[in-house]
Amino acid sequence: MKYCSTCGHPVEQRIPQGDNRHRYVCVSCETIHYQNPRIVAGTVPVWEGRILLCRRAIEPRYGYWTLPAGFMENAETTIEAAARETREEALAEVNIDGLYTIIDVPHINQVHMFYRATLIDGTYGAGEESLETQLFDLDDIPWDEISFPTVRKTLELYLEDLKQESFQVHVSDIRYSIKARK
Repeated sequence: MKYCSTCGHPVEQRIPQGDNRHRYVCVSCETIHYQNPRIVAGTVPVWEGRILLCRRAIEPRYGYWTLPAGFMENAETTIEAAARETREEALAEVNIDGLYTIIDVPHINQVHMFYRATLIDGTYGAGEESLETQLFDLDDIPWDEISFPTVRKTLELYLEDLKQESFQVHVSDIRYSIKARK
């Protein structure tokens, strides 16, 4: 950030009085510009024992398989965001069955939330951000082509819970050192 969105003057990074983190602060009007984690919401959509995955038509991870998910918009709940992303990416309507995973990804300032869901009528397709969509039997999930660690972790937990016939909410994090990834 270089300029204040309130008055257009330059901003500087400093710790505002009463705070404990560096923030962008306008040198003229003193507006503090907070930058907070973004929420990614999605579903684990199931139909007749199979899981619906989308092959990504966008970067990052173009061509890899993912659960339908994306960034939450203003003025919507996480459930609404998860259902909307499923509709947009997989052209599927779902019933939300419950919160399933909350995975903090602090090195990229994101929180990923996945809900268990059931396809309403079994219909699906490929939205603009998907090359294709497919219902996978549990033994046929393309593990070597899964897009993101949060998706892999959610799928692994789902398979474990399915074997136990008990679904709970899983809260965890995935941490990588920024230096290690360069």
